[in-house]
Amino acid sequence: MNLKPVLHEYLRNTRALMLAKLDGLSEYDRRRPLVPSGTNLLGLVKHLIGIEYVYLGTSVGRPPERLLPWEEDGSVWDGADMWALPTESSEYLTDLYRRACEHSDASLAALDLDTPAEVPHWPEGGRSTTFGALLVRVVDETAHHAGHADIVRELIDGQGGKDAGALDDAGWSAYFTKLQQAAETFR
Repeated sequence: MNLKPVLHEYLRNTRALMLAKLDGLSEYDRRRPLVPSGTNLLGLVKHLIGIEYVYLGTSVGRPPERLLPWEEDGSVWDGADMWALPTESSEYLTDLYRRACEHSDASLAALDLDTPAEVPHWPEGGRSTTFGALLVRVVDETAHHAGHADIVRELIDGQGGKDAGALDDAGWSAYFTKLQQAAETFR
């Protein structure tokens, strides 16, 4: 079995889910932090831009044409990749994410999974890996953050994840009550 197309398909689907979480929301709702860590939808997209470019581009000798502004000024190390500046529109960041994904897709088309890779920000002596290992990491990272996006979107307007349509409002309310009652037994 050739794993590359399978992993690529999972990645494509999860990227699409990530972007879909922005649909129908105001610029404010896309940016606002709803949990103590500051996690927000547009920040997740911005973070994934760097993930795509670094792991499936730069690390395999295919850097983007230009450094990302938050990499160039070093603010990425202060969390600048996890939130959108007022000057960074949703359109700008989603377009940049799509371009980063296209760049990664070109790497996927050109490279074998066993192609040597080196991650520049990993510790000296531990930077060497393979394109395949990095692809798995990007699939995992994208899915991880898509899960965050599911929760943040649900906090904004109640839109749940892919199984949200499994029950109607009354069904979800009953399900929630059942879970709350089970948890209450441990108070």
